[in-house]
Amino acid sequence: MAQVIFYEKPGCVGNARQKALLIASGHDLDVRNLLAEPWSAETLRPFFGAKPIPQWFNASAPKIKAGAIDLAALNEDAALALMIAEPILIRRPLIQSGDRREAGFDQAAIDAWLGLRQGGAPVFDGCAME
Repeated sequence: MAQVIFYEKPGCVGNARQKALLIASGHDLDVRNLLAEPWSAETLRPFFGAKPIPQWFNASAPKIKAGAIDLAALNEDAALALMIAEPILIRRPLIQSGDRREAGFDQAAIDAWLGLRQGGAPVFDGCAME
């Protein structure tokens, strides 16, 4: 199976479920703290691919929920600068396997990419506490 670097927020229930599914599917995880990683624009940007800028952000982050950041007004450089300054704003998990990087946990896309065990409860992309 795949070698996967999994950037999480420690203690996040959703990330725990995502990791459990990947491990149960036979993948080898290198789990890292997304909040403690020394991000730069060059290391962070590849995780977002062609996704629109608002999809780069953690919708459950307090500043996003409060409407304190106008995501529609951000350009790429400003979005990356905000997330580097406050990693809690980064959509999680960030996943890397080989040269491919992804943000968020779209179960169907992860299954097509890495392969996932079938038959369990769906694991979603979002805060499990909401």
